[in-house]
Amino acid sequence: MRSTGSGLTLQQRIDARSVRTTKLFGSTQVQRFLDAARTLITERGSTDFTMHEVVDRAGQSLRSFYLLFDGKHELLLALYEEAIAKVAHQVREATANDGDPLARLRTAVELTFEFCRPDPGAHRPLFTEFAPQLLMSDPIEIQVAHASLFELLVDLMGDAEAAGYLRARTRPRRLAAMTLQTVMFVAQNARPDEPHPITATEVWNLCAFGALGAADGVAGSRR
Repeated sequence: MRSTGSGLTLQQRIDARSVRTTKLFGSTQVQRFLDAARTLITERGSTDFTMHEVVDRAGQSLRSFYLLFDGKHELLLALYEEAIAKVAHQVREATANDGDPLARLRTAVELTFEFCRPDPGAHRPLFTEFAPQLLMSDPIEIQVAHASLFELLVDLMGDAEAAGYLRARTRPRRLAAMTLQTVMFVAQNARPDEPHPITATEVWNLCAFGALGAADGVAGSRR
């Protein structure tokens, strides 16, 4: 599961990752390492483990691990991509039967926020520890990891545009990118222990309507 060169374009990296994921995620040996790391994360509530612990838990050799992964970072990246793909699948299922494109888009935004925010009752260190670190160290890599969720939002934005919900001359793909970045950033930095934690409805209202009222929006556009 070795990483592709950083000289590739974003789309090339997404395509290469998709091919590699399809080929290797079906491998029993790869799955053993992923399952072992996932179990350690669940037990500890954090990503604080060593490769020796993963190898021992998987019943494999260290050499076999490094034939498949560059190191711990790539293992965590594979787990994070897997988690994002599961979120995308759950959101797609939840939006499949609603006939209103705007309602589907709202459901997608709110569910993505709920799935990715910190939760005292559900440890999600891949989202709360690893993803923020990845955002700082390699913002392009996190876009690659979010590809499945991003493409779902692109589809929903396109449906909303076709139904006349989006402003004229907007581009659904760019709106989907900005929406996903906003939702993920807010979710990963949300504090559930605050007196008034940010809610999914507030995030939707920000993404859908912005910060200005109708009158302010009209006035602002004339400046």
